[in-house]
Order: sequence, then structure tokens, then C-alpha cells
Amino acid sequence: MAQESLFEQLKHPNPNLRERAIWQLVETRDEETIPRLMSVLDQEDTTYRRAAVKALGAIGVDSVPPVVDSLLNSDNVTVRGSCAKALAQVAANYPEVPFPTEGIEALKTTLLDPNPVIYIASAMALGVVGVPALDSLLEVINETDNLGLAVAMINAISSIDDERSKEMLTNLANDESADTYIRESATGALSRLDMLKFKS
Repeated sequence: MAQESLFEQLKHPNPNLRERAIWQLVETRDEETIPRLMSVLDQEDTTYRRAAVKALGAIGVDSVPPVVDSLLNSDNVTVRGSCAKALAQVAANYPEVPFPTEGIEALKTTLLDPNPVIYIASAMALGVVGVPALDSLLEVINETDNLGLAVAMINAISSIDDERSKEMLTNLANDESADTYIRESATGALSRLDMLKFKS
């Protein structure tokens, strides 16, 4: 019964109650919890869907395999976008836990999805994963002709405090042959990266 009421609370308009329900779900979860949360990802109710994404992220790496499976194989754009966001939540909640390689590989694959909902969420998630995902971002940004994707990846790279991030963004900002918008985005991203260094 407890799980039932917690799932009901994930729909609650009060964000504090939703947050409490999420962490109670994590503490009391059983083998049904992850599949049930996965089944919420195609719901019309945005609040409920977002709470399920956060709950999957709160569970951590155990939720990565089913999330990756749906990210790669679902034919529902909303589900796939939610899966990318759930992977970002896992990385954000457990920065000290090595992020599963299968998660990084899946997000790298979905960077090339034609749908902006998917590729923007995937780029953001890789940015949250951080240094372990940097190679994937650097590889794809060198190959893409998609402006929207390039800008999403520039933003993701600017959140990863690493010399390679700085080098990549500097090269893009100074690349005479690159699109003006890309160069401007890279210049803005460099100043954000500098602010990260200033904070850390």
C-alpha cells in the first residue's frame, strides 16, 4: 500500500511533498518500483512524469539499464527525452559514483537523433556526467553539421571543468570558417567555463 500512496504523491502539486515521496520511494523500493516509474514516462501529466524522472535519478545506477533501453528503443519522443533527463539526474545525484559506460554510450548515440528534444536532453545529460563524457561530446561536435546540436554540445562542454573543454571552445571561438552563431556560442561558453574555475 505504501508504494501506491507514494506514486499518488508524485502527482501532487506541492513540490515538497513530491520530493519527499521520491526519496521515500527510493528507501522502500522493491522490484516493481523501477518498472512502474518507467511506465509513467509516457504520461500526459507533466508533473507526474517529471517526478518519475527525478525518482529514477534518485534511485541511481540501478535504474540506468532500463532507462538506457527505453532511451534507445522507445518510439515515444517524450519517453526518450525523459530517459535522457533521468540519466542526467543519476549523474547529478551521485557524482561520486562512476557513471555507467552504457549510459554514456547511449547518450552519445542519441546526440545524433533527428529530434531536438532528444539531442538537446542528451547533450545536457552528458554535460552533467562531466569529464567521463567529455570524449563523446568532443568527438560528435567535430563531426556534426547540425547547428542546434552543436550549440547544445557547446553548452554541455562549458559545464565540464577540463583543459580539453577550454581548448575545444577556444578553437571554435577562433575558427574563421565556423558559423558565426557557433563562434559566438563558444565565446560565451568560454566565459562560463572561466567562472567555473573561479568557483572551484
